[in-house]
Amino acid sequence: MGRTRKGRDISGWLIVDKPAGITSTSVVNKVRWALGAKKAGHAGTLDPDATGVLAVALGEATKTVPYITDALKCYEFTVRLGQATNTDDAEGEVIRESANRPNDDEIKAALGQFVGDIQQVPPKFSAVKIDGQRAYKLARDGEDITINARPLWVESLVMLDREDEDHVFLELTCGKGGYVRSIARDLGEALGCYGHVRELRRVWSGPFEASDGLSMEQIEEMAKQPELDTHLRPIAEGLTDLPEVTCTPEGAVRLRNGNPGMVIAQDVDYGEDCWASLNGVPVAVGTFKAGELHPNRVFVLPETTS
Repeated sequence: MGRTRKGRDISGWLIVDKPAGITSTSVVNKVRWALGAKKAGHAGTLDPDATGVLAVALGEATKTVPYITDALKCYEFTVRLGQATNTDDAEGEVIRESANRPNDDEIKAALGQFVGDIQQVPPKFSAVKIDGQRAYKLARDGEDITINARPLWVESLVMLDREDEDHVFLELTCGKGGYVRSIARDLGEALGCYGHVRELRRVWSGPFEASDGLSMEQIEEMAKQPELDTHLRPIAEGLTDLPEVTCTPEGAVRLRNGNPGMVIAQDVDYGEDCWASLNGVPVAVGTFKAGELHPNRVFVLPETTS
């Protein structure tokens, strides 16, 4: 018999402005402890040294995590030119150096090749799996590994500033699965000078922004207190990229039992994914077909829950 997880049945999103020097998993564990929550997860890992928005899903909100991980995200980061490292960031060992330094126009011209549908090879020190094992574990063991390129949609990549000849400040907006470290590495290669990420911040992820996030100090101060609950965001905020339809109480019962339920929809096409609500409360996510929602995710919530 499996263990019963203890904690409160609390659902919603808590937005954290993650500091450097802590893992995303550690942030989730701290939030779960502070809220006394039974279930928690996050929508998109940040490297330990990266900062910025980390959206922590509580309870039923964890069912909406895929819609945030699939959404566009924006990063601001500094590339250190002239050096390649084995981790593609400042924590790694310098493995190649170059005295070449491109000018601003050369950098801006090179950025275009990283916009649109591109193929990207994740860093060797990353969590991608190779034959069932994490790449970073194999790399730490000194194994010579090959990681296949993966498709990535890059909405934009622009130069924001040039601190000095060794550092360039960039902004990247991309889809799911993007590695900023790979962008820095590949840009350095394209410019003939090598490069790695010195600093990285995720500015926004889907509907959530770092500027709205709580600091870890604030979470510590409000831990186990009702005040922290007031910072929970509604589950529906994780569904903003999907159209909303409404259902009747009878339709909600059918949907919550996993059956197709009648919904009222406007501007939703046959076969389109959407979410159904009753009195503003999420009931289910699914596919719209002939006036019904065919659910693939069901939310078990009282009507008064966000």
